[in-house]
Amino acid sequence: MALRFCKSRTYHDPLHGAISLDGGDAIEALLIRLIDTPAFQRLRRIRQLDTAFFTFHGAEGSRFTHSLGVLHVARRLFDKLARRYPELRPYRAVTLTSALLHDIGHSPFSHAGEEIFGCQHETWTARILQEDPQVSALLAEFDAQLPLQLQQVLQKQFPLPLVGQLISSQLDCDRFDYLMRDSLLTGAQYGHLDLDRIVTVLDYDPETGSLCIPARKGLGAIEHYLVVRYFMYTQVYQHPKSLCARFILDRLFKRVQVLLQRGEIELDPILTAWSWAAIAVQKGDPFELPLSVYLAADDIVFSYPLRFWAMMGKDPILSDLSRRYLDRDLFKARNITHLSAEGRQTLIAAVSEKMQQDGLDPESYLGIRSAHTQGYSLYEQGIQLKTERGYEEIAHLSPLVRALVETQLQVWLIFPRSYSDIVEFF
Repeated sequence: MALRFCKSRTYHDPLHGAISLDGGDAIEALLIRLIDTPAFQRLRRIRQLDTAFFTFHGAEGSRFTHSLGVLHVARRLFDKLARRYPELRPYRAVTLTSALLHDIGHSPFSHAGEEIFGCQHETWTARILQEDPQVSALLAEFDAQLPLQLQQVLQKQFPLPLVGQLISSQLDCDRFDYLMRDSLLTGAQYGHLDLDRIVTVLDYDPETGSLCIPARKGLGAIEHYLVVRYFMYTQVYQHPKSLCARFILDRLFKRVQVLLQRGEIELDPILTAWSWAAIAVQKGDPFELPLSVYLAADDIVFSYPLRFWAMMGKDPILSDLSRRYLDRDLFKARNITHLSAEGRQTLIAAVSEKMQQDGLDPESYLGIRSAHTQGYSLYEQGIQLKTERGYEEIAHLSPLVRALVETQLQVWLIFPRSYSDIVEFF
């Protein structure tokens, strides 16, 4: 381990308050240096909630602020456990670096970008940890085994289950931060999480190497957490307006890809490379780019051309979609969950026929978006609570959680407002 220290750092966070990193602590000095790398600073330019700002105007937070928040929560929880169980101390570096870097591979427009371009942020996080010259060098300089350990955490193969559980599980620091942060920034009241209580009740089981939750103390806190998560998904993350904005953004870039294949549009080198990579995905090939080209893209780079396409674009579809996105002239969403599959197809055919008569391309202006909501799922081993009889699945102990297990499907038709009369007929 290279004991290199640096000046301490404090980040003033709107959710957690002062997040201070001690430059005299070797692990926290590593975290400061990782934060200062260009690959991590890029996260400042990627919105955490992609298109949700159209609905909740305060939702301007970045992947950068969220990642710092996850680090803060992970450090708070890990250090509490390590004080009680000293055998955990050697795992502090891999836990905190995993928490900090878990989202470093996100694409422009966050999860919306993954849908548009066909890339997966977990794959690119792994590549950044391996290939980015500054990130990989810092990790290897600190501990030659650290890069491999981080890959094990990403792949959910780390030997000590606790580490992976803190980063990605039903009860992880990622979820704790984004539920609270997204509630704060959107102004939604659904996401008020009792983090103090959760930190208090979470424990460690040396026999299994896993997180441990005593049922008597923790059941109420975990029930509340799951209800909070359910309402944030139904009321914020899957809000119809956000679905409409995502739809326009998706069709906008799909149109760019069509024009690029026809040779009817000129793009900058970064967007050109990303567009061809996305076209390859549509043909069944993997999303492949040089890492430097991937990291050169962010929300700003990909949003910048929209103004020119809206004002001076030669393609009327691309011009209109760009204008709509910039001006928040969004499509309408109609819940058609109640319709049968045949009824949905009949509705789509009727609207599509009218669009064609009006000279509109249904491929760009009409579509279906589905949202699956499940308040709780048996994610790997689910959430196990420690009772006098041993460990038991929370859904077996709580009628409330059992009610959250059922998956609810919502199906939305996305279309321009001018076609509301046809849609409302069904």
